Amino acid sequence: MPLFVFLTNILLVIRILIFEDNPDFTDSLCELIRNADGLEWCASYSNCKNVIKNIQLHQPDVVLMDIDMPVENGLQGLRSIRASGNEVTVLMLSVFDDNERVFQAICNGASGYLLKRTPPEKIIEAIREAHTGGAPMTPSVAKQVLKLFSQPFQKSDEIQTLTPREHDVLICLVRGYSYKMAAAELNVSIETLRFHIKNIYSKLHVNSKSEAVAKAIQNKLT
Repeated sequence: MPLFVFLTNILLVIRILIFEDNPDFTDSLCELIRNADGLEWCASYSNCKNVIKNIQLHQPDVVLMDIDMPVENGLQGLRSIRASGNEVTVLMLSVFDDNERVFQAICNGASGYLLKRTPPEKIIEAIREAHTGGAPMTPSVAKQVLKLFSQPFQKSDEIQTLTPREHDVLICLVRGYSYKMAAAELNVSIETLRFHIKNIYSKLHVNSKSEAVAKAIQNKLT
């Protein structure tokens, strides 16, 4: 290996901050990072309640963020990071590759999306790729992204037909809230929330949460 490459590899350390509520998976990630050349584990947190302070404290280069966490989930954390103007690289981690989570993660500024079953060596590759400006994704996730963006939604006036309460519900969906979290935020029952969502789907002429969120984002309802 040329000397300048060797020195570059030593000096270029990628700092990693983890948000993950599964302690076993967190330990596995930490061990993986410790054993990888040029990577450094900063800290781990089990939710995104103080995500901005955590990032300011540790100054990571790459954030590994689970989507489903208690208190404040990964989609909320991602949105908070981008709303603050911080452009840190964020790789989302999930056991799910369904299009709703993928779409929300990408639209809210994720740098990549990996399934937790991704082989360890591929996770390390993804961290390095993302740090250099890439957008690593598990193949099944990449397929979902292509499907979601192959037929762009057109801007329309349908958003204007929503009632104020339906508007609030849709905002919660855009922000990545679960039904339970949205109901609590709006102080309504789950049944009432589902009623509003059904009306939203009807008015926007969509059949899923990801389609509703897509229309909301394209109409700058964020």
